[in-house]
Amino acid sequence: MLRKYILLFSFLLGLIAGIVGNELVVPVNTAPERPYYHGIRGRNQIALTINVDWGEEFIPGMLKIMEERQVRATFFVTGQWAQKNKELLKLMAVKGHEIGNHGYSHQHPAKLSRDGLVELIKKNEEVIYQITGQRNNLFAPPYGEVDDRISSIVNSIGYKTIMWSADTIDWQRPAPEIIVQRAVNKIDDGGIILMHPTEPSLAALDNIIDILKQRGYKFVTVSQLIQE
Repeated sequence: MLRKYILLFSFLLGLIAGIVGNELVVPVNTAPERPYYHGIRGRNQIALTINVDWGEEFIPGMLKIMEERQVRATFFVTGQWAQKNKELLKLMAVKGHEIGNHGYSHQHPAKLSRDGLVELIKKNEEVIYQITGQRNNLFAPPYGEVDDRISSIVNSIGYKTIMWSADTIDWQRPAPEIIVQRAVNKIDDGGIILMHPTEPSLAALDNIIDILKQRGYKFVTVSQLIQE
């Protein structure tokens, strides 16, 4: 009986501790080795992620819109792209955006050995550090390819696997209004939007930001979104 009351008391304390601003903060992840498809609910925050292995011609326009709208995003870049676009990567970092790891090259993680996957991540980590002077522990797997083995290896080297809750599928280059609808219809509190630097994505970005800000959401980086 005593143990029962102790457990109940512990639960209530945890519940009280989870209430911030009269809203229940729902933990994002109970196991650190699991992929993150979502951030913490209860903060009215969302994250915009942009995976980059091409499309550099559209990034300056995206940066301009985000600066005007006071939005910070998380750019997941490949190392090969970063080496070819050093000044643009520096600009992304200078503008206050988070730079995440998308692998040195756009390979299928599921086809790589453990050592191959570790090299894919760590080699890119050094490339990003040499260009920006920053290190980050967020990894967005190429092709969105993830399973228990991949996420476990990623976690074993101190990284978090980042996925998404709203995929715009903009790499198919649909009309801008379709990208907008895919983003705003699928997103919710604590959600993660996935985009790529394409021409229709650039055209859709301002509307996406406008609609979601009107709903009361604040755009934060992925690190901020998943931080307990």
